[in-house]
Amino acid sequence: MTTPSEIAQSQATVVVPPSQSMVSLLGSHDELLRIVERELPDAQILARGNEITARGSVEDVGLFETLIAEMLTVLRTGQNLTPESVERSIALVREGMHPAEVLSTNILSSRGRTIRAKTLNQKRYVDAIDANTITFGIGPAGTGKTYLAVAKAVQALQDKRITRIILTRPAVEAGERLGFLPGTLSEKIDPYLRPLYDALHDMIDPESIPRLMTGGTIEVAPLAYMRGRTLNDAFIILDEAQNTTAEQMKMFLTRLGFGSTMVVTGDVTQVDLPAGSQSGLRVVEDILTDIKDVAFCRLNSHDVVRHRLVGKIVEAYGRHDEQIQARIAGRP
Repeated sequence: MTTPSEIAQSQATVVVPPSQSMVSLLGSHDELLRIVERELPDAQILARGNEITARGSVEDVGLFETLIAEMLTVLRTGQNLTPESVERSIALVREGMHPAEVLSTNILSSRGRTIRAKTLNQKRYVDAIDANTITFGIGPAGTGKTYLAVAKAVQALQDKRITRIILTRPAVEAGERLGFLPGTLSEKIDPYLRPLYDALHDMIDPESIPRLMTGGTIEVAPLAYMRGRTLNDAFIILDEAQNTTAEQMKMFLTRLGFGSTMVVTGDVTQVDLPAGSQSGLRVVEDILTDIKDVAFCRLNSHDVVRHRLVGKIVEAYGRHDEQIQARIAGRP
């Protein structure tokens, strides 16, 4: 049996350039350094002056060297490091990826902020949208499925690769209770489309959105409004696709026209369809899995970019669902 003293040991020292603030690298009160120490338990890390030294297992010392180099590269691009970005960087380094490449790739700069992928799966999702005509983004709440898709749509519009953006969602509850709600049809439907409006307002000057919508450059509408249309030269996003039936999903996908891109997003664990109805998002992968130019990207709790507690909640519900399924199947 191998004892700790017999494990191959290594040492590495990284000299931080004088132009780089150690506080921005290590965090206030060494908050970021504490995260690195926690995630690399087989390495003892010491910061002194502008030098950081790690001693310990060959694996963790190697990870330390790569991680610090990547963190310095991220800082050189003008970004700040946060506890969340350091945790994601460590996960990326373990996967053999370059965090600086993932975290520094700009999708859209608008209204004083830059939108980027923040995790490896988000980067794969964004790359899939660039490489395919139809992309499915499947994952839990908070993983950036819709937000990143809208960012790619706005980017395509600004680059004049498309002439319009079409955002749509199935209004499941509205379809059942529409007659009892006050107001016009538009006023009744708007609450179900609000998340799409919110994303647009983050990326486009709010004062220009009414003009773009009036001119038909941006359209936000319920899924039912897509029937019978052929959508050319457009970036089309179907959100909350888990609430489509198989027939509705087929109807939507066959609206695809020339020069268009489609992104379908949804969470198969949050289906609000009436009992007995099958989600179109759950069956579509089996149907289209072998068709070229169609990509399926899965995101998970590690890709949640909201409050860190959201990721833990998603994981807890996932474990709970697995336990229920195991009991139903009669497994211990």
